[in-house]
Amino acid sequence: MFRAILLATRPKTLPAAVVPVWVGCVLAWKLSGNWSPKLAVATVLGAVFIQIATNFFNDAIDSAKGADTDRRIGPKRVTASGMLSRRTVMLWGGVFLLLAIACGVVLVLAAGWPILAIGIPSIYLAFGYTGGPFPLAYRGLGELFVVLFFGIVAVCGTVYVQMLEWRPEAVLLGLQVGLLSAVLISINNLRDREEDASTGKLTLAVRWGGRAARILIWFEIKAAAILGLGWIYFGEPWLVLGTMPLWLAGFRIIWGVLTEPEGPRMNRLLAIAAVQLVAFAGMFHLFALKF
Repeated sequence: MFRAILLATRPKTLPAAVVPVWVGCVLAWKLSGNWSPKLAVATVLGAVFIQIATNFFNDAIDSAKGADTDRRIGPKRVTASGMLSRRTVMLWGGVFLLLAIACGVVLVLAAGWPILAIGIPSIYLAFGYTGGPFPLAYRGLGELFVVLFFGIVAVCGTVYVQMLEWRPEAVLLGLQVGLLSAVLISINNLRDREEDASTGKLTLAVRWGGRAARILIWFEIKAAAILGLGWIYFGEPWLVLGTMPLWLAGFRIIWGVLTEPEGPRMNRLLAIAAVQLVAFAGMFHLFALKF
């Protein structure tokens, strides 16, 4: 059972929860010269727990809707494969959601009602991403959700928790992180396009077709790189070099997306996209410390 639960957490997706908090804390330190490790830990745990809860709900709901079939190319899903019952998976999703709420209480006590305003929709969308009356993933809104909540909201919220003020620099950084996180969703949806189309999961890759889905991934990476020039406006030209991984890993992803067929080979591009996201955070951290 432990192996099934670990599989359902989808560990490879968790960098998308950690990175915005990581770089948000770095930016707060860069702007103010101070940061709170206690609040940083509460923020990152809250983000990770919400991500895991989302993954559990996604696993159970997709299985119930028939979206995970034997044609699936990606990692095994525990509900559809029969490793765990749908009820068990939903219960575990609820447990992790409660853990996220506990972390949120710490943040609300420290930073006030703005964190509550961020937290309530985030908690709902852990379920509403694939469930509820308007499931975002089934309406082609997955990428927009990721840019907003795993990018702008996560980074701006982290900076606010640390500084108790909203900073425009956090919006810029949030857009970069959100776009790079959306690359993961877009590659996943391109890989699963045929299966999703057959089960009624109307992702952007299904709605727009394979060619447009590939162009979208190209745009996400290029936009994140070009936005890096915005650091010059904020008087931090060295932070432009945080985009260096996009010149290397990003080029490999774009080349693969434009030349390789949809299918299992996309899993390698997903792994590179995850490395790209973490490498961006690492380079941003490095140049923020050095300059």
